[in-house]
Amino acid sequence: MSNQKKIYFASDFHLGIDALDSSIDRERKIVAWLDDISHDAAAIYLVGDLFDFWFEYRSVVPKGFFRFLAKLDQISQKGIELHLFTGNHDMWMFGYLEKEIGLIIHRRPLIKKINNKTFFIAHGDGLGPGDYTYKLLKKVFSSKICQFLFARLHPNLSFRIAQAWSQSSRNAHDPHDGFDPDSEWLIAYSYAQLKMQQIDYFIFGHRHIPINYILNDNSRYINLGDWLYHYSYAVYDGLDIQIKKYGYASED
Repeated sequence: MSNQKKIYFASDFHLGIDALDSSIDRERKIVAWLDDISHDAAAIYLVGDLFDFWFEYRSVVPKGFFRFLAKLDQISQKGIELHLFTGNHDMWMFGYLEKEIGLIIHRRPLIKKINNKTFFIAHGDGLGPGDYTYKLLKKVFSSKICQFLFARLHPNLSFRIAQAWSQSSRNAHDPHDGFDPDSEWLIAYSYAQLKMQQIDYFIFGHRHIPINYILNDNSRYINLGDWLYHYSYAVYDGLDIQIKKYGYASED
């Protein structure tokens, strides 16, 4: 990769809720990280659930996140590619961030060649075997009818409903359950994809656990972790990819 430019990946900021830090303090750390990496970044991939909830009305967007959005705009103005993948918490993006900032929005998995390596990038929700209830709900939430009806609610009510739903979703899926490759559905999904095509790196979010797992001699599964508890991200330098934690040593 010319001039030692790098590709960065991060996911699951969940701005809007508190965790180890308050949402505002976490936002400040994310902005500081974005400022640091913008000096050598060719592209930045934000792989879903940046916000704990996001819904764009025709003339209303969620309040807050000014520092984060302003930093993205500043980075975009430098000519750095900014890719954003919708996650299960922020799937309702309808053009505001594309128009205002120039983000490249992805609503489906992306397969992309980067420096002769093939990347499969997706948030990860609804992929792999099982979880049929959620897959059905995702279809409902993605439907134009559901979006139209939800938009008819006053934002004060709709956001309260969404935040309650978001909390129940977090309670039902403990991110601290640990990592077992034999039961990891995204690993099963990755192996299924490898039967159809060669992928060098599978990049996912959603699981909230930083994972760098060897699938075979030529393929690896990377989960980006989160910024609620791990402050983790991945960086590809043109030769290899590593998981790092902001302010900490790398995790190979």
